[in-house]
Amino acid sequence: MSAEIIDGKKVSADIRAEVAQAVKELQAKHGLTPGLAVVLVGEDPGSQIYVNNKERACAEVGFNSFKYVLPTETAQEELMKLVDELNARKDVHGILVQMPLPKHLDPTPVLLAIDPNKDVDGFHPMNLGRVVVGNALLPSCTPAGCIELIKRSAARMEGAHAVVIGRSNTVGKPVALLLLSENCTVTIAHSKTRDLPAICRQADILVAAVGRDRMVKGDWVKEGVTVIDVGMNRTDEGLFGDVDFDEVKEKARAITPVPGGVGPMTIAMLMRNTLKAAEMTL
Repeated sequence: MSAEIIDGKKVSADIRAEVAQAVKELQAKHGLTPGLAVVLVGEDPGSQIYVNNKERACAEVGFNSFKYVLPTETAQEELMKLVDELNARKDVHGILVQMPLPKHLDPTPVLLAIDPNKDVDGFHPMNLGRVVVGNALLPSCTPAGCIELIKRSAARMEGAHAVVIGRSNTVGKPVALLLLSENCTVTIAHSKTRDLPAICRQADILVAAVGRDRMVKGDWVKEGVTVIDVGMNRTDEGLFGDVDFDEVKEKARAITPVPGGVGPMTIAMLMRNTLKAAEMTL
């Protein structure tokens, strides 16, 4: 068999279109336009690209966009003051402080200072806790994007055995909890797991989020598996995921490519979270 390629670019575009339509309805019924504030400290080129992409996405879906670019030498107190000001603003429904911060800044108090109901990145402990109890109001964007791709690939989730490779707070743990909320039976595996290939071969749904270039081979999966590859590994040969795409696609039912799979979903889910945050103020 040859797998269906799950097109993250198309799904992302569909979600942004859905958000744009919802924004029009929100404006017509309540006179409310969602607002997203993005804070960038320093001149990291990758971060600048991400922030510009988010700004374009806001324009596409009809959000108000507020961008704050602070110099690298910004003090912790100054950044915390800006977050407090954004928390208080009624026209700002989502706040995102772009990571990584310059080394002299501690990201933890910044994250904790963001109003959980404006934490559209979904990293505040309260929002992670909401995921734990099955009330994911503002789930982390990349894990939520993974779930959306699984659903839109028409995979049967209820009762499926989902294996997640990776246990990070940003992807592995949240995506495992979201899969559990979809009534999957979930196994979390990682670099210390004994006989990892054998565990992976049990998966009906496999999410690879470990950060190792093409680690998951064709003989690690069973026929008919749905594979979500979160990995983004830059090598001399190019950009690759955590899954050996060419091998695994011959056995999978459906699989995400790298690039063009999970990557485009993150900003789409950020737009959805910002819309939800605005709706929560009504």
